[in-house]
Amino acid sequence: MPSILSRYATPLVTGLFVVSLVSGVALFFHYGTAYFHSMHEWLSMVLIAPFVLHIWKNWRSFLNYFKRPAMAASLVASLAASMIFVVPVLTSAETGAGRPDLVVLRAVQNAPISAVAPVFGHDADSFAEALRAKGFTVVSAEQSLLDVAEASGKSARDVMFSLPRN
Repeated sequence: MPSILSRYATPLVTGLFVVSLVSGVALFFHYGTAYFHSMHEWLSMVLIAPFVLHIWKNWRSFLNYFKRPAMAASLVASLAASMIFVVPVLTSAETGAGRPDLVVLRAVQNAPISAVAPVFGHDADSFAEALRAKGFTVVSAEQSLLDVAEASGKSARDVMFSLPRN
């Protein structure tokens, strides 16, 4: 069995990396997001196992990289690049804002239907009726979308994916 794992570690890393590369580029350019998002996340997680097997198989060679300045420089550069994305979110989280897209999403979810409806080209009554037609329990146009989700026994995500557009 170890020879089978050893034989397939590098080819699996290569194949899954290519999938991750293609799906990552597609996501970057907002192409086929519905197709690539879950694929990219899940298969990147699957990539961990063959990567670990690859490192295990090539352990001595891998350790030699740490004797050269290129490994330290690459790790520092990678960490610095990741901080470009992490630091703004961390500093905005301290002010209570967080990621701007999530701030907007929370605002829409917490706003009354009467305030959200015009954004989707409806008045409060037609928006509420359209939600009811999709199986949601809407008691009042002053309910928030989160309240509608809770009253309907569904998640906020279910409501967000069902928002009626005009």
